[in-house]
Amino acid sequence: MKHIAQSWKALLVTAALTLPAMAFAAEPAMMKDGMMVDHKGMTVYTYDKDSGGKSTCNGECAEYWPPMMAPAGAKPEGKWSTIKRDDGKMQWAYDGKPLYTFMKDKKPGDMAGDNMKDVWHVVHEHK
Repeated sequence: MKHIAQSWKALLVTAALTLPAMAFAAEPAMMKDGMMVDHKGMTVYTYDKDSGGKSTCNGECAEYWPPMMAPAGAKPEGKWSTIKRDDGKMQWAYDGKPLYTFMKDKKPGDMAGDNMKDVWHVVHEHK
C-alpha cells in the first residue's frame, strides 16, 4: 500500500509540473468576448509597423508594449508561431503578427492601447 501511495504522489508532482507548461505550449492567449487576452485576462495587441514576422518594437517601445514572450521549447500549432526578437529571445505571434500587452492596461478587460497612434490594435476574433 505504501508503494501505491508513493507512486500516486510521484504522478501528482509530475502532473503539477507538466500541465502548466503544456497549457501555454500551443496557445499562449485565448479569445474572450470577441478579443484576444493572455492567460491573465489582459488584452493582446498587434503593431502595424511589424512586418514579415519581425518585431520592430524594441527598447523603450517594449517597455510600454511588453512582448508576449514564448518559453524555450514552445511548440506552436495552427495560426500560432514564434519569432526571434532582436535580443535573440522568442516572442509569440498569431497569424504571423507579433503579440504584445500594454503597460497602461491595469486590469483584465482594459483596452487603453486600442488604436493608439493608429498603429496599435486589439486582436479581435475573425468571424
